[in-house]
Amino acid sequence: MSSRYDDRVRALSRRAETVRESLNPDPPDDERAMELLREGFGPTVALYCEARTGGSWVRFSEAEFERLERMMNDWLDCYAACYGVELAGTYSVRAAAELLVDTHNARDVAVLLTGVPEQ
Repeated sequence: MSSRYDDRVRALSRRAETVRESLNPDPPDDERAMELLREGFGPTVALYCEARTGGSWVRFSEAEFERLERMMNDWLDCYAACYGVELAGTYSVRAAAELLVDTHNARDVAVLLTGVPEQ
């Protein structure tokens, strides 16, 4: 992976760990959930989209791809926790990217993938 993506993945991953440790929500917390989508989940999926559709197509190693997908799921777990839901999700970053391309909205993607909050 290029250092441009590696640095961004590391930063987003560290931020997800910090957020997970700081979560102590009094569900529901819509404002915090949206903040997590804007600051973590959305940028993570956007990074994948950029790497796949940008000027130079980036091929992730298996370990890099697993790390990126795990990080995206960490962000979704934190998002769901804002609604009192425990996910321990295993969602596909590729599926999330396809939904983001279709919807142009990280919240819609999160709701479609997780069903949180229940509509």
